[in-house]
Amino acid sequence: MTRPERPPAEYWFEERCHIIEWWNTPADAAVSVARARVEPGVTTRLHRLRGVVERYVILEGRGRAEVGAGMPQEVGPGAVVVVPPDTAQRITNIGDSDLLFLAVCTPRFTRDAYEDIDPEPM
Repeated sequence: MTRPERPPAEYWFEERCHIIEWWNTPADAAVSVARARVEPGVTTRLHRLRGVVERYVILEGRGRAEVGAGMPQEVGPGAVVVVPPDTAQRITNIGDSDLLFLAVCTPRFTRDAYEDIDPEPM
């Protein structure tokens, strides 16, 4: 199984980020890979993924990742943030350029797994 060389178009996700689904298919339920883009000064909505482990692989930019009750951690290119299933999470772009990262989910991300828990209304 292969992915076309040109990934699908970027789209806006209500979490406050832009997404390109690099790999997300029912034919491979074990994993999904998306490229996320968070604009400068933006914090994604506080959310959790039910039954899904998510990893942020930071490609470009600077961010501050919040995972569960842990202390926020500053991250940059090469950092990997592991988010256990059902754990509150969000990331803030603290740089002057876009924050780009891969979101690698196991099992694969489905919209049904996403739960918005941000106290701010959408």
